[in-house]
This record gives sequence, structure tokens and C-alpha cells, in this order.
Amino acid sequence: MKKVLALVLALIMVLAIVACGQKPAETEKPAETKTEEKKDYSGYTIRIYSNSNSAERVTWLVEKAKEAGFTISLDTNEVYSGDTAAIQAANENKDGDLIFGLNETRWGQLVNGQYENLKIMDWTPAWAEEVGAFKYDGKAYGIVIQNVLMLYRNDELGTNGQELHFDHWADVMDSGYTWYRQNKVGGTTNANINSAMLYPFTDPTSPAGGISVDGWKKLWKFCAEGKFGGDDWKYGFDPLNRGDVAVTEFYSSSLYGSIDTATGDHPLKGTMNPENWALVDIKDGTYYIAEYLGILDKADRTAEQTEAVKAFAEWFGSSKVQAAWGEEFDSFPCNTVAAAELYPNGIPAIYQIPNFALNKVEGTEMTYAEYVAAHSAEWTNIMTNLGFYWKDANAAPAEPAWDTLDWATLTQKKAE
Repeated sequence: MKKVLALVLALIMVLAIVACGQKPAETEKPAETKTEEKKDYSGYTIRIYSNSNSAERVTWLVEKAKEAGFTISLDTNEVYSGDTAAIQAANENKDGDLIFGLNETRWGQLVNGQYENLKIMDWTPAWAEEVGAFKYDGKAYGIVIQNVLMLYRNDELGTNGQELHFDHWADVMDSGYTWYRQNKVGGTTNANINSAMLYPFTDPTSPAGGISVDGWKKLWKFCAEGKFGGDDWKYGFDPLNRGDVAVTEFYSSSLYGSIDTATGDHPLKGTMNPENWALVDIKDGTYYIAEYLGILDKADRTAEQTEAVKAFAEWFGSSKVQAAWGEEFDSFPCNTVAAAELYPNGIPAIYQIPNFALNKVEGTEMTYAEYVAAHSAEWTNIMTNLGFYWKDANAAPAEPAWDTLDWATLTQKKAE
């Protein structure tokens, strides 16, 4: 109201001056400021590989990159799906400029040169210090943080108000409540759940893939007594949402969005303020992974083309773009500036859980994430050879005779 009154009075004064034959004083024109021209890099098509390649993500990134002056090429998950397939495609095709996504397991292998045709170029972005510990200095930098969660219903379909506190993820097997278990060995989320379950059983001297035999016994119990209800159980969310189990495992980036759109007779309610569910309080914490961004050293790329790739990487990993990416796809950015922009009222509880992925494994110089990377192939072979994660409960294999197993053979890929 005060602003309107002031404008009216000013107008009256101008009219009065004009009526008296006087010209109103000319206002001083603001000095012209030079705007820095944004360079157009669209002449070079930047070839990207990623497992974060749903059709929605690819479409969004192609359009936003175009607006920023870049031309990119990225296949959707209809062409290849998952981190293994993404890195294999990059290694086989030998045409990549940049790779993002994956997790510490793959990035540890990638940075250490374990893929014949893939080499990460030396690079330090302007925002390198904004991603905290999630970086391979001079090589690759975190963009998205992901972790696995253990959730439970605390209503009459779950614990009836009883709070769940565990020391380790594997304690769910002794909780007295029903739990969801996945139906296959492969898959990033499945592997992360297994990594969380096996964490307290690390033993660098064990021939069983660096895990004690007690750890494999526990994981077998997780499969044998856990509930799996068919392919319509989308990871662990659906069975918990329906009340078919009391406890489940799920990945962080889709949780709030899934709860917001939950339907059914007994849906989960409340995202930031849960109404009928809670996080299991686990003393160990949980297994985080970070998805990283790195530039591939492409032999036939010119200096000008490399400049375009670096500029795109700078743009994509920046706080502004990562905040937009996080907002669009319900993911949590490694970039602390972007995270603060997304969550001005505080970091959500699901991202405040202690992270044991970066803890050192006793008896080694490796973090647990590095330990997982070193042993992941052996773990996959063990589970595949012994028949873990069967779909049909009526066709479950017999529990192995643990004391007589030949671990040297079981840690190798199954003969076809």
C-alpha cells in the first residue's frame, strides 16, 4: 500500500512540473555492463556412458545440455542396463568421452586401470572441494549419493509400536519379524544389500572371498527364511507397502517419491514425518555408494574436443545442475552446495545414517568399499555356484554342507 501511494504522489509531481512547462529531470542511464559470452560447444557430440540412463534421465540431460551449448549422445537402458553393462559397453565400443554413475566398486576398478580400453583422464573441476570425501583426487568426483535402507512398519501390520534396534544388518534374521529378500544375485541394489549384510563378517584371511563362513551361513538364512512373493514385488517397497512383511530393504533415492505416490489398502504414509513406518536403527550404519563423474582419455580426440568434454563435465557436476538433477529425479547430490539448496530445512534422516563404506577393514589398508570392489567377483561366484536367491520357495536348494566346501572352486566363475 505504501509503494502504491508513493507512486501516485510521484506521478502527480511529474504532471505538475509538465503543466508548468518544465521538463522532468532526466534520470541517469545505468552504465552498460558487458556479459561474458557463453561458448558454444555443440559442434562436437560428446559420447557418454552411464547406468543412470532411464529414458526420462536421458531425455532431460540431452535437452538441458543442448540449452547449455552441448551436444551429447547417451543410450537409454533399453540399449544396456546396469553398471556392469554400461562399463562393458564403454570398454568394448572404445568411443566414450565421459562416464558417470556406477559406484565405488566399479570406479575403484576403473581408476586403477582394470579395463583394457578405458583410462580416466587427469581432471580437477572447479567444484572439487564441494563433494567432500566422495572423490578420487584428480580423476573422478561424486555427483549422487545412494545408500540402502532397512525399513519397518510400526503399525499393526509390523511391530505394533515396538522400535527396532540392531547392531548389524544381519541381526534382522534374529528379530522375530518377517523380512523381504531379493530374488536374484545380480543388480546394483541387490549387491549393496549383500554388502551391508556381510559387513560384520569381513575376514581377510578367509578363503571364502574374504568373508567368514559364519557370514555366508547368515546370508543363506536371509534367503531361506526371507519372503519373496514374485516379480510384482518391486524391490522391497511393495511388500512393505502392502503389509506382506514387517521389515524390508530399499534404496534411498526413490523412497520419498514412492511413499508420496503409495496406494493400496494399507499404504505407507508420511515422508519427512513418517506415520506408520520407521528406519531400523542399526549401530553399524549402512552401505553408501556414490556415483561419480570422470572423463575418459580418448586417443583420437582433439584438444578443442577435449575442451568441450571438460566444459560439459564442469557444467554437469556443478551445484546448480546437480540441484536440478536431484529435484527432478529424487536423488541426493554429493555436492554440498546443491544439497543445501535442495534441503534448506536440513538433511533428511535417510542421509544422516553413518556410512560404513568408508570405514577401514581391520587387517587391511582398504576401506570397506574398496574391500567390496576387491572381492565382489568372488562373492557373485559363491552365491551363483551355491544357488543363493532362488525365486521359487518350493524349489529351494538344500543348505550347503559348510564344513566341506571347496572355496577355491566356489570363488571362481561357474563353468558353462
